[in-house]
Amino acid sequence: MKTLSTQIENLIDNSQYNKAVNILAKKFNIKLKIIDSTYKCTQWGKNQPRYVFKLQLLRGRKSYTFEFGQSIAKGSEEPTLYDVLTCLQKYDVGTFEDFCGIFGYDNDSRMAEKTYKAVVKEFKAMERLFDSEELEVLQLIN
Repeated sequence: MKTLSTQIENLIDNSQYNKAVNILAKKFNIKLKIIDSTYKCTQWGKNQPRYVFKLQLLRGRKSYTFEFGQSIAKGSEEPTLYDVLTCLQKYDVGTFEDFCGIFGYDNDSRMAEKTYKAVVKEFKAMERLFDSEELEVLQLIN
């Protein structure tokens, strides 16, 4: 994995993001399927509607289905695998208190707790798809 990590780091350092992701997709057998899209406000951006895609990240017989709010700047453009991998949680955020401290949330907020639970759920899905060494390599995509 060290050689792969070095290769990915070099590509990222040279702004070759999609090339780096394509190598990882091939190496880890990752596919991205777009199931649907809608234009709506999300729970995270209540006042700014955007295109929200229902996506499925596939790896062999395993999959993770989730919603992805596209950048407002990209409009209705379909997300790339790079777009998605940069946003998915690839680190364990620890306890709720740890999470609030790391990301600057108020630990007395229900919205912060809801966000924390969503982040933990997403990380657990990533752990189902990838082992710890693979997650370390994917952490380079940020």
